Order: sequence, then C-alpha cells, then structure tokens
Amino acid sequence: MFDFGFSELVVIGVVLLIVVGPERLPKVARTAGHLLGRLQRYVSDVKSDIQREMQLEELKKLQEQVKQQAQELESSVRTGVSDVENQIGSTVDDLRSSLPDAASLKASSESAAVPAEASEGQLELGLDAKRQAGAADKTQA
Repeated sequence: MFDFGFSELVVIGVVLLIVVGPERLPKVARTAGHLLGRLQRYVSDVKSDIQREMQLEELKKLQEQVKQQAQELESSVRTGVSDVENQIGSTVDDLRSSLPDAASLKASSESAAVPAEASEGQLELGLDAKRQAGAADKTQA
C-alpha cells in the first residue's frame, strides 16, 4: 500500500519516541497495529465483496445466454415438428385422394370379416369337441 524504506521507518520511530514518550510508546504501537490490522481486513473484505459481485454478474450473463439458447432450440424443434406434421398431413391427403372411395373399401372389408369370424368360431368349436372326445377316451381307458 505505502512504500516505506527502513530509514523512513527509523525516522518515524524516533519522532514517535520523542513526541509520545517511552512509557506510552508500546501502547500506542499496539493500538496502531490493531488499527492497521482492522484496515487490512476491511480492505480484503471489500475486495472479496467486489470479486463476488463480479462473479455473480458473470453468472447472470451466462444464465441469460443459456436461457436464450434454450428458447432458440425450443423454437427450432417446434418448427421442425410442425413441418413434419404438415408433410405427414399432405401425404395422408395424397393417399386418400389416390385410393378408391374409402366408404366402399370399408364396406367390403367388413363383409369379408364376418365369414372369417364365423369360420374361426367353427374352428374353435371343432377343437373343443375334439378335446372333449379325447378326454372322454382317456377316462374310459
């Protein structure tokens, strides 16, 4: 903080010895030491507070940058999703327009499904009958 050489400190010590006196000089030196220590602690506290504030400001800037990048990413993802949805919708519309009438297609598939269900039921009944006959044969044997 201050740049004192050894010769300047000796001159200050001699002047203090003459002004204060030899009896009170140790007490004055002790008090000056305490005050100097307090001053150094106060300066270091102020420095650390300033440093902390600077770091806090840097962190706030970093947080703002991260938020901005997240918003940009979210908007790009949303536009990508909407583009994909639009492409899928246009593809579905193209398929619907190129296929024959959907109602006639649906009706033909329903009429074909009824006999298939009936035949499945007959198959299940046939299997059940065979199982029952096999079980009866085992009980008779």
